[in-house]
Amino acid sequence: MNEPSRTEEPTGFDALGLRPELLKSLANLGYEEPTPIQRETIPLLGEGGDLLGQAATGTGKTAAFALPLLNTIDPLDAPLTTSLVLVPTRELAVQVSEAMFKYGSELKVKVVPVYGGQPIQRQLHALKRGAHVVVATPGRALDHIRRGSLDLDAVRHVVLDEADEMLDMGFADDIEEILGATPDDRQTILFSATLPPRINKIAEQYQRDPARVQIKRSDTDPGTALISQIVYHVNRHHKSGALGRILDIEAPTSAIVFCRTRTEVDELTETMNGRGYRAEALHGGMDQKQRDRVMGRLRDGTAELLVATDVAARGLDVDTLSHVVNYDVPSAPESYVHRIGRVGRAGREGVAITLAEPRQKRLLQNIERLTKQTIEVRKIPTVADLRNRQVELTVKAVSEALASDDLDDYGSVLDGLDGAESDRRIALAAIKLMHEARGTFLDEVEIPDATFRKEKDRHRKRNDKSGNFKKGERRNGESGPDSKKRHASTSNGDTGFVYVSLGRKAGVRPGDLVGAIANEAGLSGNQIGPIRIQENFSVVGVPEQSVDKVSKAVSATMLRGRKVRVRRYND
Repeated sequence: MNEPSRTEEPTGFDALGLRPELLKSLANLGYEEPTPIQRETIPLLGEGGDLLGQAATGTGKTAAFALPLLNTIDPLDAPLTTSLVLVPTRELAVQVSEAMFKYGSELKVKVVPVYGGQPIQRQLHALKRGAHVVVATPGRALDHIRRGSLDLDAVRHVVLDEADEMLDMGFADDIEEILGATPDDRQTILFSATLPPRINKIAEQYQRDPARVQIKRSDTDPGTALISQIVYHVNRHHKSGALGRILDIEAPTSAIVFCRTRTEVDELTETMNGRGYRAEALHGGMDQKQRDRVMGRLRDGTAELLVATDVAARGLDVDTLSHVVNYDVPSAPESYVHRIGRVGRAGREGVAITLAEPRQKRLLQNIERLTKQTIEVRKIPTVADLRNRQVELTVKAVSEALASDDLDDYGSVLDGLDGAESDRRIALAAIKLMHEARGTFLDEVEIPDATFRKEKDRHRKRNDKSGNFKKGERRNGESGPDSKKRHASTSNGDTGFVYVSLGRKAGVRPGDLVGAIANEAGLSGNQIGPIRIQENFSVVGVPEQSVDKVSKAVSATMLRGRKVRVRRYND
């Protein structure tokens, strides 16, 4: 007797009720298994109800909302806008629209992104031709609504992606006006990496009994769990030096450094270029062509370091990105979550580094409470650590070169040196040239660790109630040779500061100061910094033992075509 045949239960994306065309597109893209957020969200959205979803960046939430929306589109229907996706930045608008286009390729779905920074005429023509899905930033969406070029009467689905970021960027009023222009019976889908009270308030106001999906960090894509989180405690005036030292040790494939302000971005970019890094700036003061150029350099490897503000870098997804650096501890813990989400995506390992000043201890504690993770504390690498790392990298590079097949092509160079020196000295000279070519600087300045500053401050206060000494001051504010001698005896590896008589008014930039000091005083870029440029003067950090040498050397030269006065800087 024959046994009845058994029908296998569908698995993977096949079990989520998606159209064959979507399944074919996913297979072509190499998608095999849905992520947790996709597995839970897609069936719920297929039922037509509202949804409030929380998942970290990089866990697949674009597909989680895109696939159910595309599943409702009939390719034979006229290209009316039935789905509107709102995102905080133009970069994210491009990413989401490209993803939806790929998912819906077999359905011939028309997706149009609209965002600021792109000629509006191009968008007007695209919208006039028709679109099933519009992906927009709030400001530009509102512009098209008011012009009458974006008709939302047929909209059945509205998605607010990265909702917390849109609120942080001040789009609350715009979102309210946009939702007011859509039908009341729409499906409203809200996604956010974090769920602060203001997100719940939006849900109460604009959603009808939404289903809630919250993916815990332990349940997310494995890449999220592969992020190593590290904090270094460092005083502010040593930050740029500490950043260079840490990156020298880490040797990232490519990295993003987050700063708070545009000015800080520009100054740090100049400083890091002076230290030998291929650094690019990205902030809101740049137009779209400049931003696209910068991102192109990062993606093709021309640039290895992106220094950016939060707003400019939101929504970026770079495959080669291995490190994220918080140059300051974010004041909002949610911002930290968004930042570190730039690495550790799709199973890739990543490193998140934070440079924390002693006063920012409470901000770190807030982050640890939100993420339910402890951030590893490390000490700033020493000069010896850096030397060892440079040796490791050199040995690795030479070993890889030894394995190449074209070594004999360089035989004529070796023949030309035959008899001039020993093979060992020739090899040493070649390694020296390699170090110089790749910008390996000789860094001799120790960076003081700030982890235990409170203990040092308490010790200082036991000796003096004010706890406030200036260089060259004695305990009672009297200056004298004894104080200088005492300071000199304890300042090995400390940073001194020089006053430069030109500033912003004279067009001075950090690169000018680094170049002048490096060229005239013989210091390396790693030994110079921090740099503070004021309207009529500048202050530059240099090794304490080099202050007099720098003052004398740079005073004898010109800066930006003008004579400059340089002396020791005293607060």
